[in-house]
Amino acid sequence: MDLIVSENKFKVIKLNSNDSIPEIILKQKFYSITKTDEELSIVVDENVDVKSDIVENNWRAIKIEGVLDFSLIGILAKISTILAEVKVSIFAISTYNTDYILLKQDVLEKAIDALKENGYRFI
Repeated sequence: MDLIVSENKFKVIKLNSNDSIPEIILKQKFYSITKTDEELSIVVDENVDVKSDIVENNWRAIKIEGVLDFSLIGILAKISTILAEVKVSIFAISTYNTDYILLKQDVLEKAIDALKENGYRFI
């Protein structure tokens, strides 16, 4: 399975569940928004200015290349297990087409090495 590492760094922002989505987010090339009754979470390029008291910077994304059919089983589970075994914490984002695994910049090389050792190829 082919994986791609993002060039950009990302941040994860936590807002209150009743906050509005900042307009600047919707103008970005890549973003992810999840809203629950407890919070509004946004993943966006680290350079985008959004006011929040709770922000986690220095995330990088590993994208699973290609379109993943819904009938495929265990792709994200296998990758997350490999990374858990080398003590790498992840923040996963799933889209209709594929999955993105966000991890902190300081463990990126460790994660890449572990995934390569388990047969994943980086393109």
